Amino acid sequence: MKIPQEIINELINQAQQDAPNETCGYLLGLTSTEEENTDIVVTENYWMENTDHSPEHFSFAPKDQFAALKYARSKGLKILANWHSHPASPSRPSEEDLRLANDPNIRYAILSLQDGIHLNSFRIINGEVVDKEVHL
Repeated sequence: MKIPQEIINELINQAQQDAPNETCGYLLGLTSTEEENTDIVVTENYWMENTDHSPEHFSFAPKDQFAALKYARSKGLKILANWHSHPASPSRPSEEDLRLANDPNIRYAILSLQDGIHLNSFRIINGEVVDKEVHL
């Protein structure tokens, strides 16, 4: 998955602004071959409120998820990744992240603010990381 620097900058700004709580959203964009997830390019960050307002976990409001899906469809985009920040832990899925990663068709991106800024995305299937990409 390719994430342009300007979108990475948006994620960083959002994570720093919402710290010490986690922040979250969807990464929207285009894919040329969905079956193999090749040539995946993020074109937009769709921020959603962390309704938990917690430094250790996040939740999307269902109405925000539906709005994001409706917005993506109206623009001819797909939800490519679910993303959230880890203000005080590494850029890797927690046990809760693994448990809640229910869609094997998207990536799960985690932006860490611990010990510098790190952004990785993961493909998670049945609670297991099967692929990792380093973005920053």
